[in-house]
Amino acid sequence: MTRDERVLARVDHTLLRPTATWEEIKELCLEAVIFETVSVCIPPCYVARAFDYLCELQLTKYPELERPAVCTVVGFPNGNTTTGAKCYEAEEAILNGAEEIDMMINLGWVKAGRYDLVEEEIRQLKEICKHFLLKVIVEACLLTKEEKIELCHIITRVGAEYIKTSTGFSTGGATLEDVALFVSETGSYVNVKAAGGIDSFDKAEQFLELGARRLGTSRLVAIKKAELEKERSESQKEQ
Repeated sequence: MTRDERVLARVDHTLLRPTATWEEIKELCLEAVIFETVSVCIPPCYVARAFDYLCELQLTKYPELERPAVCTVVGFPNGNTTTGAKCYEAEEAILNGAEEIDMMINLGWVKAGRYDLVEEEIRQLKEICKHFLLKVIVEACLLTKEEKIELCHIITRVGAEYIKTSTGFSTGGATLEDVALFVSETGSYVNVKAAGGIDSFDKAEQFLELGARRLGTSRLVAIKKAELEKERSESQKEQ
């Protein structure tokens, strides 16, 4: 396995733009299968269709390849919907075929010091997810170091599988410093997902070397597609 293949095997191939169409999501799913990313991370409204389409691809065209998991977002991107609304979103997404949930926390509660409410909300989402993965988005660019550390401890206590750095829709994305901090401050069973601004395989590899287990990005697949298209073009010229 090459370096790039190892990196792609950790990628949640992501398209969460509000303007995303089904045709774009369909293409994202096909790319995820071909480049063997671990999942697709998509808006909730496309989960059911994406799950069916990925199963169809595996059965009819790519039986030798593993089907990417379907991941979706809850309370995204602001996080200040009610806990009840987030729970309903998660329940519906799982019924529709989602196997991984990326939930956004309530940052207002964090800033007000209401960590009890933050912890209870994550706990309720984890109970709904059961054996499915729960990734807790903390939007690190808006937090102090002390807030980040407290959230690491909360997520560890609750038993969510991942802490995720960013939505990709705020003032900053993943940083090496945040990933290192999260790795050091969470329990051994909590993984780190770096997301936002990962635009090269070199940068992706740095995050993985620090201990990140997932990468939220669409750019790495785009890079590989461009490389393949260039190779095909050059091959055609030679012929």
